[in-house]
Amino acid sequence: MPINVWNYLREYENEKHEIHAAIEKVLSSGHLILGESVRQFEEAFAGYCGVKYGIGVNSGTDALFLGLKALGVGAGDEVITVANTAVPTVSAIVSSGATPRFVDIDPVTYLMDTALIERAINKKTKCILPVHLYGQCVNMDDVRRIAGTHGLSIIEDCAQNHGASFSGRKAGSMSDLAAFSFYPTKVLGGFGDGGMIVTDDEGHYNRIRRLRFYGMDKAYYSVEHGYNSRLDELHAEILLRKMSHLDKYIARRKELARRYEQSLSGTSLSLPRTMQGNEHVYYLYVCRHPRRDNIITLLRTKDIFVNISYPFPVHTMTAYQYLGCKSGDLPHTEKAANEIFSLPMYPSLTNEEQGTVIAAIHDSLEAIQ
Repeated sequence: MPINVWNYLREYENEKHEIHAAIEKVLSSGHLILGESVRQFEEAFAGYCGVKYGIGVNSGTDALFLGLKALGVGAGDEVITVANTAVPTVSAIVSSGATPRFVDIDPVTYLMDTALIERAINKKTKCILPVHLYGQCVNMDDVRRIAGTHGLSIIEDCAQNHGASFSGRKAGSMSDLAAFSFYPTKVLGGFGDGGMIVTDDEGHYNRIRRLRFYGMDKAYYSVEHGYNSRLDELHAEILLRKMSHLDKYIARRKELARRYEQSLSGTSLSLPRTMQGNEHVYYLYVCRHPRRDNIITLLRTKDIFVNISYPFPVHTMTAYQYLGCKSGDLPHTEKAANEIFSLPMYPSLTNEEQGTVIAAIHDSLEAIQ
């Protein structure tokens, strides 16, 4: 059987009874949109993150977009972020009317190089959007200090960091607002799209609740221009039940990461490094090698399929050429894009399957020497 970088089917079989019970509960409730399941999940997930409020929306992308709108980010503003991220980080900024301003990454962790933030700040800068990537957090002590000095807002992109922490604080609790995705592949994933914004600010909470529902505080009357972006009851109830397994999912990811580390250290692969102060949850297990493409090709011959997150830095894409970035502007980002790849990493990956992957990696490295 092929071994993919991610697979949900075994997990679904193990949790099928709970999932079907969640579906039955919602379909029998008589309430399918913004009901009790959404409310309970919002409260539970916000509490897990260590903040007061959660607002369920239809995707992680909308979580970022609505968060930016709630902070007043719009036309003429700039938002500092990275190009080593999924497109939605940048598309949310552009959809808000603002302009992304990219800084390079640290070449070891692949996270935003916080030492570069201040030189990117100008009179148009409104917000810093750090992307917590692959399962560990950006140095938020630096981000918060810089934002405080310059009077900037912060939105954490936590799409890949459910349960991660930095300096003892959970991802999502170190900013004005934070955006999470519940896309199926995530550490806490559903069976379709879904997202949430978490915050400690009651004003932001009330405004985002309004923005996700056509700008309405009550039915049929818009107080401001809003949008249709609601986490549905079915996904909320499923995610609420899956939350009881979240710490178990994370523990298994850490165990798999330890096994990779033990078996692949000493090879020519560069393995993930955890930044000091971080609790890494290993959403992805990202390795690096200058002959990555050769390794990937050899692994495919053994029915092992890995992934690259991300092969194309956002600033190099045709859609964002108008931003005026050119090749060489972000050297560490661009070099990493040519060398990084992710090994299979999901809680239901068996030790035997991981052993097959490890053996194939060793064979591939030997073959390309």
